[in-house]
Amino acid sequence: MLSLMSQPTESRSQRAARRAGEFPPAPEPLPRPVLDSHTHLDITVSEVGVPGAGDATDPVTAAIDVATAVGVDRLVQVGVDVESSRWGADVADRHPAVLATVALHPNEAPRLADLDAALREIESLAARDRVRGVGETGMDFFRTGDDGRAAQEESFRAHIAIAKRYGKTLVIHDRDAHADVLRILDDEGAPDTVVMHCFSGDAQFAAECVRRGYLLSFAGTVTFASAGSLREAAALTPLDQILVETDAPYLTPMPYRGRPNASYLIPLTVRALADATGADLDDLCAAISTTGERAFGPWY
Repeated sequence: MLSLMSQPTESRSQRAARRAGEFPPAPEPLPRPVLDSHTHLDITVSEVGVPGAGDATDPVTAAIDVATAVGVDRLVQVGVDVESSRWGADVADRHPAVLATVALHPNEAPRLADLDAALREIESLAARDRVRGVGETGMDFFRTGDDGRAAQEESFRAHIAIAKRYGKTLVIHDRDAHADVLRILDDEGAPDTVVMHCFSGDAQFAAECVRRGYLLSFAGTVTFASAGSLREAAALTPLDQILVETDAPYLTPMPYRGRPNASYLIPLTVRALADATGADLDDLCAAISTTGERAFGPWY
């Protein structure tokens, strides 16, 4: 099994090792099925394990089964480099509940000796039928210094072009780079569908994204006590522009922050979004499901 990280750091690996096997209990099921629009099954099963008492000999099926039991019946497996992208595309071919996206993570681009060769691999994978998105790509100024910004921008622009050529949804990773992400998208011309993965901006940034027609995908961070600005952003986002995600095994929603995350915990985030938006839970679930199908197409 692959050992890959959406934001590769030694400290995250160490934390994952310490908390292995400590998945939270399953939450109350949702009234309608929804999707997890952004997860890393490869990282989850290789570094943390399988939630519940699932079959460790078939961990992907086990993870899908425990999520389906609480109303999370579709997953989007997200690539962060060539290897994870190829793995995700293959998993999507084998599992009807899984679709895939492919990309080089922004933090990956500056480390590559041959960025062009890696981008050619990503483009080849993007042509596959059950690969429905290009991402996570974008800009990340949290860990990359000035020396890495040029490679990140080159990679981001290339991913935008790939998404447009193949008619795929663009999945954006944006960390401490809101203005630059919008600048580059405006400059290149965005694809028809853009998902702001793990939306991390305030209400003003959300309004800019909503005005452009982008989809805002909220992760477990929206449940954190310190995340008032995220809840304000969610409150002004139309229901048909909201998605929900785990970014598993990271960003576990409250009250289990610090423990490993997986798709079956999506109901905690959906209920927090219902509170933040004032939406009826049933209506919100229906909207998320419809928007997910609009963004990524049919799973079955």
